[in-house]
Parts: sequence; C-alpha cells; structure tokens
Amino acid sequence: MQTTSNPLRSTPTALALGRATQITAETVARLFPVTPLANIAANLPALLHALAAANLADKAMLLMALATIRAETESFQPTSEGQSAYNTSPNGHPFDLYDHRKDLGNQGPPDGASFCGRGFVQLTGRANYTRYARETGRDLVANPGLANQPAIAAELLARFLASREPAIRHALAANDLATARRLVNGGTHGLDRFTVAFHLGDQVLS
Repeated sequence: MQTTSNPLRSTPTALALGRATQITAETVARLFPVTPLANIAANLPALLHALAAANLADKAMLLMALATIRAETESFQPTSEGQSAYNTSPNGHPFDLYDHRKDLGNQGPPDGASFCGRGFVQLTGRANYTRYARETGRDLVANPGLANQPAIAAELLARFLASREPAIRHALAANDLATARRLVNGGTHGLDRFTVAFHLGDQVLS
C-alpha cells in the first residue's frame, strides 16, 4: 500500500470518504447495465469503505476500481476464475497450466487450482495470496476462498490498486486507459468493458 503523498491525487484523505458516501448503487448501476442492482447494493458499501481506507476514494481511483470490476467480475460479486484454455490443458486437471507458473509463485499441484483467480480483482498465484495474507493479516494461503468474501475482496482490490497507484494515476492522467488496464490485468482482457465503464462513470460522476 502506498503511504507517501502523491501529487496526482486530487482529493485529500479527509474528503475521500465524504465523496465515497455520495456514490449510490443506482448511480453505479449506470456503469453496469446487465448487472442486477441487488448485487451492486450488497457489495458497493464494502468497496467504498476499502477505497476510502486506502485513500483511493477520489474520482479517478473510484472509476479505476469500478471499471476494473466491470472488466473482471461484471456481476459485481466476488467470484472464482472459470476454467479455460488459458489455465487448463486439454484433458488436464483444473488449472494445471498454472501449477508450475513461477511468475505466479506456484510450486506445482495443487497450487494452480488452490490459487486461481478470486475476488473482484481476480487475485491469482501463491505469491499474491502470500503477499496479501501478510498485508491483511488473513490466512489467504491456508484459506484462499477468503478472497471471495465481499469485504475481503474489496480490501484486496483496494490494496492491489494502491500497490500500483503512481503508475495508474499517471496513465489515467494521460487518458491511457489501455495502460491503466494492463497495470492490473497484465494484458488487454476486458479492455472494452473497462473503457466503456470508465467513460460512463466520468460522465455520471462529473
């Protein structure tokens, strides 16, 4: 989590929570046209609280968080990654392609399945689960399913964004949404949904 001041942050901590509390489920639903309003109403408070606690509740980072959820988990519910050709080989066991991914910190079976993507930000890999277990004080390594609990998922998203905050803010200031998305996802998956949600939010929250 970033603790130093950032010249790109436009809203001080004392005001961030005030801005966050003005965001309603009905407002956010305009960014999520196919998502049940009940899902947004149930999970939005935890997200706003986590962003405010991380000093990320200004407009730019609110939009970053909401657009990330639109790209990653459009249902606005923490969810587990599904099997696909990207993580499971033909006739292989679930998530076998992740088992030996050193870049994820995985050490072989069953790490691929145990540390598949979860939450709002799709936290993936033993290394990430270990890092955020240490930061949050929750044993995500022994109990990786905790990452799908709404309050924990919201905190993980906020911490993940905070860990990349300067680069994200720089990209957003340059209107480089592709780079902002890449800083979270590592690629362009969901970039279309991310971009639409970000631009809609920019209008709705203006």
